[in-house]
Amino acid sequence: MGSTRARIAVDAMGGDFAPAEIVAGAIRAKAELGVDILLVGQPDAIRASVPHPENLDGVEIVPAEGMVEMHEEPLSALRRKPEASINVAMNLVKQDRADAVVSAGHSGAAMAAALLRLGRLKGIDRPAIGAVFPTIVAGKSVLILDVGANVDCRPKFLEQFAVMGTIYSRYVLGVEKPQIGLLNIGEEPSKGSDAVLRAHQLLQDNPAVPFAGNAEGRDVLSGNFDVIVCDGFAGNVLLKFAEAVGEAILQILREELPQGIRGKVGAAVLKPNLRRVKQRVDHAEHGGGLLLGVAGIAVISHGSSQSPSIFNAVRLGKEAVDNDVLDRIRVQYQKVAAAPAADGD
Repeated sequence: MGSTRARIAVDAMGGDFAPAEIVAGAIRAKAELGVDILLVGQPDAIRASVPHPENLDGVEIVPAEGMVEMHEEPLSALRRKPEASINVAMNLVKQDRADAVVSAGHSGAAMAAALLRLGRLKGIDRPAIGAVFPTIVAGKSVLILDVGANVDCRPKFLEQFAVMGTIYSRYVLGVEKPQIGLLNIGEEPSKGSDAVLRAHQLLQDNPAVPFAGNAEGRDVLSGNFDVIVCDGFAGNVLLKFAEAVGEAILQILREELPQGIRGKVGAAVLKPNLRRVKQRVDHAEHGGGLLLGVAGIAVISHGSSQSPSIFNAVRLGKEAVDNDVLDRIRVQYQKVAAAPAADGD
């Protein structure tokens, strides 16, 4: 895919600030990232959200009817609304009209639509949402998966997450020898729940996983691990906590800067540093999480996403397309993943 322009379908109706912020981020991505954008949603609402109509030049609008509301049960809503924006967006990937989907709408609906429309990759029991976190090491990030797709996980699911995370870290994030960790309450192999203990053994025995051992909560942002696997319950708590910490840091910095003239001078001097701090801790800079394990590329963004976050979500989808992440997982997983062990259920 690297030699052609990636075509990204954007669910224009999903999210707290849809369609205006979603459309603005997608338009910016088209201009700056060199991607083709397909905006999926109600055409009149999309056009009305753009102050300068000429900004839509070259953007394809794909009609859809309605969306899955946050309070709706995903599966029943998707069946009742076959022309909902997330259904239409996923169908574009299935029909090879788009290479990836970005949605800030109902995350459960996005995952269910991906499973129903695209299906799972062969050998993958459950897909996982992978989110990239900053670490205290400048220029280094950590991939956490799962961050919400599976509340309960069998040991073999965690093993599959580790294989997919290894491939993604190596080929998309550019980590030559990724270090894989298993989230646990202690470093010792003997600690943790029964499921985690069995997952530890599976990871240790799998030659496709460069397993570095258990990762405690304090290790998540240490930079010592490139990928950390966990169930979606723990991962989602980590994700929301990390977002809150980032927002708290930015708020504290704003409050602690001196007021008046001194504050203005100090802020001007510190502006480049503050911008770098924001880039490292602001969740909007990361765009969302890639749904790994489905037979298509789907990026699930935060419901509160505004245009910068959507821009970065499109960038994330483009990187996955350009680096052939789907085919790498499909081919390499089948080639190197260990067969599920009898005690791994």
